[in-house]
Order: sequence, then C-alpha cells, then structure tokens
Amino acid sequence: MAIALGANRYGKAEVRLVRVVRDGPRHELRDLTVSVALAGDLAAAHEGDNSGVLPTDTQKNTVYAFAKRYGVGEPEAFGLLLARHFVDTQPSIHWARVDLAEHPWSRLGPHSFARDGAPTRHASVTVTGDASYVVSGLSGLILLNTTDSEFHGYVRDGYTTLPETTDRILATEVDARWRWTEVGAGRSWASSFQGARDALTAAFVETYSYSLQQTLYAMGSRALEKQPEIAEVRLALPNRHHFLVDLAPFGLGNDNEVYVATDRPYGLIEGTVLRDDVAPAPEAW
Repeated sequence: MAIALGANRYGKAEVRLVRVVRDGPRHELRDLTVSVALAGDLAAAHEGDNSGVLPTDTQKNTVYAFAKRYGVGEPEAFGLLLARHFVDTQPSIHWARVDLAEHPWSRLGPHSFARDGAPTRHASVTVTGDASYVVSGLSGLILLNTTDSEFHGYVRDGYTTLPETTDRILATEVDARWRWTEVGAGRSWASSFQGARDALTAAFVETYSYSLQQTLYAMGSRALEKQPEIAEVRLALPNRHHFLVDLAPFGLGNDNEVYVATDRPYGLIEGTVLRDDVAPAPEAW
C-alpha cells in the first residue's frame, strides 16, 4: 500500500487586532480578527524537517507589525497586503489565505466607542504566485418582514404537519459572501460593501415572498444588478421561525399577532447567484 500526503495547510487562527489612530483629539478605531493559512512545499515538515516552515507565531507578529507599519484601512486591502507578503517572501509558500472579520463599534465621542449590534464585516483574501482573489461579505444581519410572505403548495407526505399559510412572519440572519470580478489598486472596498449590503436589504424588504428560496434569489440578483464589480454572491439564510401561539385555551383569538420565536431547529436555505459571463474562480473560496 502506497501512502502519500494530501492537501495540507497551516497558519495562525483568530489573531485579535485592535488599531487606534491618534492623529488628533478625534481617534479612529479598527477591531479585527485575522486568520492566516499558508500552503506550498511543506511535505518535509510532515516528516520532521521544519526548514520550510514559517512559525505561526511569526505570522501573528507579522499581523501586528503590518498594522503599525501600514495602518489598518479596509479589511480587503489589509488582507491583500498580508497574503502577498507571505507568498513573496517565503520560498516554500505558494498559496496564502487571510480571513478577516471586522467588529463594529459606534462612536460616542472623540475617543469613546460602544460595541454595537451591526453585522460583522468579512473579507477573505487568497494569493497564489500569479493571482489574487478577494471575497467580501457580512454575517449577523438580522432581517424580518411581518407580512408579505406566504408558504404553501409544498410536498406533503405522511410526516408533514406544517400548516400552509398565506400570511406569515419571514425572518432570517443573513450570511453573505461576494466575489470581486477584479482585484487591484484603487478599489472602493468600503462603498462596495455598503452598496452590496443595501442591495441585499432592499431586496428582502421589497420582495413579496412565497419561499425563502425565492427571497434568496432576489437578494443575490439585486446585489449583482447594483454592484457590477461583484461576480457572484453566496448566501446562507436560516429561517428564524415564528409560530403562532394557540390562545384558544384562554378564550382568545390570535389573528397573526402573538408568536413564539424559536432558534432551533431551523430551516437553512443556501444558494449562489452569479453572472453567466464571468469565469468561475473556485480558488477564491
């Protein structure tokens, strides 16, 4: 029997980074969690030879040093800087991925902030020897429509108990990722992020929904229509169920007014919406 090493990578996960800019009385704050993964000619490392291994502690230190040396602007730009550094400076490394999650803070004063409940912004940067890919996104965006949602006409079998409805609450917690068509200097990462978020939200609000699948497709389509720099959108939408409470035992009716919100189990709807004129890039994911 022949034994061979398969695909492998290593890196430093979840480096917590807070960068404060103190150029004047009004301070700026960026709060990120950064994860690095590297791959390349590392077979020897799995046999005890560490000569091609950049320690994960060094990777962590690089994140902090780059934050001081170059500052921390948009997460996509910071991720590209780090990933390209690892590939360009390490002969044994041919592939680098940097995943970044930005944690939002709202301003209370010139140097005071409060951690808010806004969605987490994400960026995933992949660099090979001759190519770079950027995937942006968000998680934790909770959306709810109190009406304009139906669900009926579905398959029924001997185990089906769910009643059909022509008026229900539709709620979800959006996890969205979108791939850029091009990566280069001068990209407006912040405005693209906001534009994509606005498009996803507007489509949820404005779509009369017959299923969460339909809503997912409408949201992805709207993002592609409004943001030409986006090649594809991948969405994961858990159905945050709201069920009507039976108030009959108390002599009360319930005309779509009182619900119990359940967090599990939940339906999970996932899908990709993409342009048919843009080449796929599985390397980005």
